[in-house]
Amino acid sequence: MTKGDLVAGAAQTAGVTKKAAGEVLDAILALITKSLQKGETVTITGFGTFRVSKRAARTGVNPRNPSEKIKIPAMKLPAFKAGKSLKDAVR
Repeated sequence: MTKGDLVAGAAQTAGVTKKAAGEVLDAILALITKSLQKGETVTITGFGTFRVSKRAARTGVNPRNPSEKIKIPAMKLPAFKAGKSLKDAVR
């Protein structure tokens, strides 16, 4: 399913235009993104939790030259943990 499919399905279910549904989806995604940038956790009850996970710096191997070591910097990554209702629905 693509973003367009999601917008079309939401518009049909809610009885609104695709443009309105698209604007709402964009606003929700922007809010989630801004909250994650601040380091906050976003919980949607019954669906899941978006959070920021931290990956430590480490030493890796250059794939083009396996004998060469490279430093991989520490970084923050978005993570999602599915809620119980979503897990049960998929099972």
